[in-house]
Amino acid sequence: MNAPMTNRSHSFDPATGDPRAFRDALGQFGTGVTVVTCETGTGPIGITANSFASVSLDPPLVLWSPAKSSSRYPFFMAVPHFAIHVVGTDQVALCSGFARTGDAFDGLDWERGARGVPLLNGCLARFECTTEAVHDAGDHSIIVARVTRVTTRPGAPLLFHGGRYGGFTEAS
Repeated sequence: MNAPMTNRSHSFDPATGDPRAFRDALGQFGTGVTVVTCETGTGPIGITANSFASVSLDPPLVLWSPAKSSSRYPFFMAVPHFAIHVVGTDQVALCSGFARTGDAFDGLDWERGARGVPLLNGCLARFECTTEAVHDAGDHSIIVARVTRVTTRPGAPLLFHGGRYGGFTEAS
């Protein structure tokens, strides 16, 4: 008896294969979810991103990778200061709002930080950042930032896998 097709491995060259298949393969890596915010000069802007990673403890560095195709990309490339907010399972609406539009601040608990950066309150972790370096990376850029202030609270993380939000379950 043959196993269902969904249980079989599929190998392909992502440079010549179906771009959707490559995107789906990347979606198999479950990630945390963040909202990155900055001030534009005409108001605050935010974007939902799962391309966040720690880089270094000393000095305290993190990175994230905005897509060049995003209408919000130029704003994040132009600012020296921004904030990365790690969101919890109770903040799905926050993520969905900033995935749709950059100005989803209405009704949210937020304030401006010392450098004018919009800071969302109530997130699991908030990293106030200053851009250290920007690297070209194909259809994205990699922004490496020095963390200047951290705010945390306990809670369960919101995760993203296979194009869907979910929560953490311990392996048995």
